[in-house]
Amino acid sequence: MYIESVPNRKSPPTVLLRESYREKGVVKKRTLANLTKWPTILVADMRNSLAGKLGEKQSNTQTVDLNDFESGPVFGVLAVLKKLADEVGVTKALGSTRRAKLTLFLILARIPHQGSRLSAVRWARNHAVKEVLGLNYFDEDDLYEALDWIEENQEIIEKRLYQRYLKDHGSPPVLVLYDITSSYLEGEKNELAEYGYNRDKKKGKKQIVIGLLTGPEGEPLSIEVFRGNTSDPTTVSHQVEKLIHRFAIDEVVFVGDRGMVKATGKEALKAQQGLHYITALTDPQIRKLLKTGVFQTDLFDVNVVEVAGEKGKRYLLRRCELRQRKERHRREDKIAHLSEAVRERNQFVSGSKRAKPEVGLTQLNAWAKHHKILSFVDLHLENDQIKMVINREKQEENELLDGCYVVETDVSHHKMDKENIWDRYGDLQKVERDFRRMKTTLIEVRPIFVRKEERTRGHVFISMLSLKIARLMESRLYRVFQTTHESDNVVTVEDAMDALSRLCLQYYHIGKQTVIGLPKPDDYQQKILDALAVKIKAPTATPSVA
Repeated sequence: MYIESVPNRKSPPTVLLRESYREKGVVKKRTLANLTKWPTILVADMRNSLAGKLGEKQSNTQTVDLNDFESGPVFGVLAVLKKLADEVGVTKALGSTRRAKLTLFLILARIPHQGSRLSAVRWARNHAVKEVLGLNYFDEDDLYEALDWIEENQEIIEKRLYQRYLKDHGSPPVLVLYDITSSYLEGEKNELAEYGYNRDKKKGKKQIVIGLLTGPEGEPLSIEVFRGNTSDPTTVSHQVEKLIHRFAIDEVVFVGDRGMVKATGKEALKAQQGLHYITALTDPQIRKLLKTGVFQTDLFDVNVVEVAGEKGKRYLLRRCELRQRKERHRREDKIAHLSEAVRERNQFVSGSKRAKPEVGLTQLNAWAKHHKILSFVDLHLENDQIKMVINREKQEENELLDGCYVVETDVSHHKMDKENIWDRYGDLQKVERDFRRMKTTLIEVRPIFVRKEERTRGHVFISMLSLKIARLMESRLYRVFQTTHESDNVVTVEDAMDALSRLCLQYYHIGKQTVIGLPKPDDYQQKILDALAVKIKAPTATPSVA
């Protein structure tokens, strides 16, 4: 390290603390601190220290030992996340008030650390919250107030982020994706918790329902929390209202999952000229159309086949052979399992005088119903033995739609051809991936340590904003390091957070002055920073705090 004076035209020179380093054989330099406002005598003392003249005495000066420093908090994690939050527009959308900064802390902390507000306060003790975000002391009550604040301002923040989306993409989205998930709750007191269709397969657990609206590339635009017993189709009208009033989109194609865009949702979309839909039909809906002769089963093929419906509807039919084989193999496994269970039960009854055949029959019927094969399997008792009979005709009817998909749309031919429509429906997997990130793999919206309705909504919205940052991190890391299937040197978001957590601040105390230093990143850390396109440096002074 060395001190350099940089001429500044008619103004006094700028005094900088710098260090040299080599990059691909070229000598470069980076600025560590701005010493312009330091007293001249302290700058001279620092210069002597850097020159190795620690033993020389000077009047009214204090010597500096650069090996004597105080270890500071973890800087790399929050510094990088803050840069990415700035880049996706989250920081600007929140504003600069103290509550906005507390909310930003919750958003950033959600990526490396999931947990309650109290655990977030403990996590903050080891990280450079004051240096990066300008936040002084706060406790869990402050963070709960931040949840209230962001819930009150969700619509405003989403509007600001949508304006950023328009700036980045140049025009409104021509297509939006929408999907629903549920998140179960461990407690019983959450104000939105209800029993409903539980996608997490957690029996006896109350839940909330979450709807995520994204752009065509999967970029989150809006998120909404519904009561746990809300049915999927009833949430569509809420999204139509957002598109029209919140985002002022007058022409867009709404893509919803299988059976989601039903009669009510279609009417809501049709009521607004320029709004159209793409969705898939459920098994009962397909069978109804087969029964009425709208199309026939022999039209299902490996290639997309289009059938015209009434009132401008278009039906796109396709059969996935891989899916068809999987479903038939799964059905055969269920039949084989049931057959073995019947044999074992009969053997048990034969060897036990106290066994009740009716109990086994009831249990096996329940098992067959749960696994959806009771429609073609008949179980009955003959001389205290369970007999299993398969109705082949009904089994064939059950297998009729194996691997079959029907996509319905009202988008005209001149706007989108059938292959494009089919592919756009497939884009819903982007939303499903985002839900997995939010629920289990990265953001972990569960467990939800809040009870009030407003704070539940705020918690989920914070998770969505964290997701926007995490998606940018994942895409940039993937671009450089690829995936586990393509490279042994894969770096995940979690790996990056672990590596950056080793970048801690260092405090050098010189009289009443404090110089903040940051160690040079090692090769691994530098590769991560380069992949993320982020440059970090130690703050020159303690920022003003909120």
